[in-house]
Amino acid sequence: MFSMRKPTEKIIAHLDPDLRDLIPGYLKNREKDIKIITKSIKIADFDKIRMLAHSMRGSGGGYGFMPISKIGEALERAARIKDLKQIKKHLDELSDFLERVTLVYD
Repeated sequence: MFSMRKPTEKIIAHLDPDLRDLIPGYLKNREKDIKIITKSIKIADFDKIRMLAHSMRGSGGGYGFMPISKIGEALERAARIKDLKQIKKHLDELSDFLERVTLVYD
């Protein structure tokens, strides 16, 4: 469950304690995805963007991050139609989410 407030406030993610050891690596991999997608934008590698977005879409909810799944879905859709403006918008959303998320294990 997430609590989303004003853009400058933290996003509280209530997560399963059994995932405590896995979540930092998962989030670090999403930060790597941002770098890869940014490079892929520069060379118009929409297939790479779509593949990474599809992976986010499928994995986010399993780790308790439905916003990542929703962003992944939107990124995948934008990559499929080669909409750079939307790709950049959703990449910014992912970056913002990762910067503001606070993890609570309960």
